[in-house]
Amino acid sequence: MRYLVTGGAGFIGSNIVLRLEKDRHDVTVIDDFSSGVFQNLKGFRGDFRCGDISKMNLIDLFKSYPPFDGIIHQASITDTTVMNQEEMVQKNVEGFHRIAEYARVYQTRVVYASSAAVYGNNPSPQSEDQYPNPLNVYGFSKMLLDNIGRKLALEISKPVIGLRYFNVFGPGEGHKGKFASMIYQLYLQMRAGKNPRVFKWGEQGRDHVYVKDIVEANILALSAETSGVVNAGTGVETSFNEIIDGLNKALKTNLTPEYFDNPYSFFQNHTKASIQGTKTLLGYTPRFTVEEGIQDYVNYLEHS
Repeated sequence: MRYLVTGGAGFIGSNIVLRLEKDRHDVTVIDDFSSGVFQNLKGFRGDFRCGDISKMNLIDLFKSYPPFDGIIHQASITDTTVMNQEEMVQKNVEGFHRIAEYARVYQTRVVYASSAAVYGNNPSPQSEDQYPNPLNVYGFSKMLLDNIGRKLALEISKPVIGLRYFNVFGPGEGHKGKFASMIYQLYLQMRAGKNPRVFKWGEQGRDHVYVKDIVEANILALSAETSGVVNAGTGVETSFNEIIDGLNKALKTNLTPEYFDNPYSFFQNHTKASIQGTKTLLGYTPRFTVEEGIQDYVNYLEHS
């Protein structure tokens, strides 16, 4: 099969690309390296187009090639603290419009990255039937992607699948610096022998999902029979304090947290995915608990 992966040099995108190649598919990547890095694609054997997806005409760009069997759209600004509304919407929403234009012409299956940020502080567990309540323009942009995706699904013969990612962690995120997962940030602190710093009192909960499970959700979406927007998480909320416990176990340390005031006004205090819809649509069941994911991730970090 021939697949196009946008944002393929980024954290999640690169993990998807390497899995597709492992499964012996023909993969083309688009990335502008605004947040991705070439190191994530070491060993990549496919085609690469460098540029901003929101400014590309994919129909013209690939007119000399056979149509793609599917597009996995990961490219976006993912920094949830970006306040420039025009920039966020231009990059994220217009980029998806370019994907939709291609899909309409070639009747191409589309799998795209949505986000739990569309829920804001909606009651936990967050489920797909809840009314969107984004707290920032990033969440708003992902809500718009879901709107576009639903409309596209009515216009083409192939399924369109939106995956609302919860808090993803794992190999390939180190280049994101301060925007990498809380698990990675705490690992760096604790690996250096420092007490981990978290917001008071470490009881905020997140549905932390290992990137290998997110990759599997995308792979399953490539064979889904119907369209839909579903959650991609574990269905379990894990507090920051519990994350620290898991890291202490993986690192064989006994460090205690230092608590400080949360400076953010638009902070999701609790996220937990309802994944029943994901199980029904994709046959998805997460393989890793958070503790297992942390152990696997720490093993990777310690030996990479």
